[in-house]
Amino acid sequence: MDSTEFFYGQDQLTVQLAIALAQKKLKGSLSPQTKDRIRENQRYVQAMADTGKTVYGITTGFGILANTRISAEDTATLQYKILQSHSVGVGEAVPEEIARLMLLTKVHSLAQGYSGVQLSTLERILWHLEADV
Repeated sequence: MDSTEFFYGQDQLTVQLAIALAQKKLKGSLSPQTKDRIRENQRYVQAMADTGKTVYGITTGFGILANTRISAEDTATLQYKILQSHSVGVGEAVPEEIARLMLLTKVHSLAQGYSGVQLSTLERILWHLEADV
Protein backbone atom coordinates (compact mmCIF):
# COMPACT_ATOMS: atom_id res chain seq x y z
CA MET A 1 0.00 0.00 0.00
CA ASP A 2 1.18 3.50 -0.88
CA SER A 3 1.39 5.49 2.37
CA THR A 4 -0.60 8.36 0.80
CA GLU A 5 -3.37 6.37 -0.85
CA PHE A 6 -5.56 3.41 0.06
CA PHE A 7 -7.00 1.15 -2.64
CA TYR A 8 -10.47 -0.13 -1.77
CA GLY A 9 -10.94 -3.83 -2.42
CA GLN A 10 -7.21 -4.35 -2.75
CA ASP A 11 -5.38 -3.11 0.36
CA GLN A 12 -6.01 -4.55 3.81
CA LEU A 13 -8.38 -2.30 5.75
CA THR A 14 -7.49 -1.91 9.41
CA VAL A 15 -9.33 0.11 12.04
CA GLN A 16 -6.56 2.72 11.94
CA LEU A 17 -6.74 3.04 8.15
CA ALA A 18 -10.54 3.22 8.21
CA ILE A 19 -10.39 6.09 10.70
CA ALA A 20 -7.74 7.88 8.63
CA LEU A 21 -9.95 7.49 5.54
CA ALA A 22 -13.04 8.71 7.40
CA GLN A 23 -11.14 11.75 8.66
CA LYS A 24 -9.73 12.41 5.16
CA LYS A 25 -6.16 12.03 6.40
CA LEU A 26 -5.72 9.30 3.78
CA LYS A 27 -7.09 9.27 0.25
CA GLY A 28 -9.03 6.20 -0.86
CA SER A 29 -9.70 5.14 -4.44
CA LEU A 30 -10.37 2.19 -6.71
CA SER A 31 -7.34 0.91 -8.62
CA PRO A 32 -7.65 0.11 -12.33
CA GLN A 33 -7.31 -3.61 -11.48
CA THR A 34 -10.13 -3.37 -8.93
CA LYS A 35 -12.33 -1.54 -11.43
CA ASP A 36 -11.70 -4.29 -13.98
CA ARG A 37 -12.58 -6.99 -11.41
CA ILE A 38 -15.81 -5.18 -10.47
CA ARG A 39 -16.82 -4.85 -14.14
CA GLU A 40 -15.97 -8.50 -14.83
CA ASN A 41 -18.02 -9.77 -11.90
CA GLN A 42 -20.94 -7.48 -12.72
CA ARG A 43 -20.97 -8.93 -16.25
CA TYR A 44 -20.87 -12.44 -14.76
CA VAL A 45 -23.85 -11.76 -12.47
CA GLN A 46 -25.75 -10.18 -15.37
CA ALA A 47 -25.00 -13.22 -17.53
CA MET A 48 -26.31 -15.50 -14.77
CA ALA A 49 -29.49 -13.44 -14.55
CA ASP A 50 -29.87 -13.55 -18.33
CA THR A 51 -29.77 -17.38 -18.42
CA GLY A 52 -33.14 -17.60 -16.72
CA LYS A 53 -31.75 -19.97 -14.10
CA THR A 54 -32.78 -19.61 -10.48
CA VAL A 55 -30.22 -17.43 -8.69
CA TYR A 56 -30.97 -16.40 -5.10
CA GLY A 57 -31.62 -12.68 -4.77
CA ILE A 58 -31.31 -12.07 -8.50
CA THR A 59 -34.13 -14.13 -9.96
CA THR A 60 -35.74 -14.95 -6.61
CA GLY A 61 -37.00 -13.06 -3.60
CA PHE A 62 -35.05 -12.89 -0.34
CA GLY A 63 -35.37 -14.75 2.96
CA ILE A 64 -38.72 -16.54 3.22
CA LEU A 65 -39.43 -15.46 -0.37
CA ALA A 66 -36.34 -17.29 -1.66
CA ASN A 67 -38.58 -19.78 -3.47
CA THR A 68 -40.54 -17.01 -5.18
CA ARG A 69 -39.43 -16.56 -8.77
CA ILE A 70 -38.98 -12.95 -9.95
CA SER A 71 -39.51 -12.25 -13.64
CA ALA A 72 -36.95 -10.28 -15.63
CA GLU A 73 -39.52 -7.50 -15.93
CA ASP A 74 -39.88 -7.27 -12.13
CA THR A 75 -36.16 -7.38 -11.31
CA ALA A 76 -35.73 -3.59 -11.28
CA THR A 77 -38.76 -3.25 -9.00
CA LEU A 78 -37.34 -5.90 -6.66
CA GLN A 79 -33.99 -4.10 -6.45
CA TYR A 80 -35.71 -0.76 -5.79
CA LYS A 81 -37.96 -2.20 -3.09
CA ILE A 82 -35.09 -3.94 -1.29
CA LEU A 83 -33.30 -0.58 -1.11
CA GLN A 84 -36.45 1.10 0.16
CA SER A 85 -36.97 -1.56 2.82
CA HIS A 86 -33.46 -1.02 4.17
CA SER A 87 -33.49 2.78 4.08
CA VAL A 88 -35.79 3.48 7.00
CA GLY A 89 -34.24 5.67 9.67
CA VAL A 90 -35.24 5.18 13.29
CA GLY A 91 -33.81 6.99 16.29
CA GLU A 92 -31.01 9.50 16.51
CA ALA A 93 -28.83 10.26 13.51
CA VAL A 94 -25.42 8.62 13.69
CA PRO A 95 -22.41 10.91 13.97
CA GLU A 96 -20.88 11.95 10.64
CA GLU A 97 -17.66 10.01 11.24
CA ILE A 98 -19.62 6.81 11.89
CA ALA A 99 -21.66 7.34 8.71
CA ARG A 100 -18.43 7.85 6.76
CA LEU A 101 -16.97 4.67 8.28
CA MET A 102 -20.10 2.74 7.33
CA LEU A 103 -19.90 3.94 3.73
CA LEU A 104 -16.20 3.34 3.26
CA THR A 105 -16.36 -0.17 4.74
CA LYS A 106 -19.29 -0.89 2.38
CA VAL A 107 -17.21 0.34 -0.57
CA HIS A 108 -14.26 -1.79 0.54
CA SER A 109 -16.48 -4.86 0.88
CA LEU A 110 -18.22 -4.39 -2.47
CA ALA A 111 -14.91 -3.58 -4.19
CA GLN A 112 -13.80 -7.17 -3.52
CA GLY A 113 -15.81 -7.90 -6.66
CA TYR A 114 -18.06 -10.71 -5.46
CA SER A 115 -21.44 -8.97 -5.34
CA GLY A 116 -22.02 -8.06 -8.97
CA VAL A 117 -22.40 -4.40 -8.02
CA GLN A 118 -21.98 -1.88 -10.81
CA LEU A 119 -18.83 0.23 -10.76
CA SER A 120 -20.96 3.37 -11.02
CA THR A 121 -22.56 2.53 -7.66
CA LEU A 122 -19.20 2.49 -5.89
CA GLU A 123 -18.06 5.61 -7.72
CA ARG A 124 -21.20 7.41 -6.54
CA ILE A 125 -20.65 6.38 -2.91
CA LEU A 126 -17.04 7.58 -3.15
CA TRP A 127 -18.26 10.85 -4.65
CA HIS A 128 -20.55 11.32 -1.64
CA LEU A 129 -17.64 10.66 0.72
CA GLU A 130 -15.38 13.14 -1.10
CA ALA A 131 -18.11 15.80 -1.27
CA ASP A 132 -19.08 15.37 2.40
CA VAL A 133 -22.67 14.64 1.41
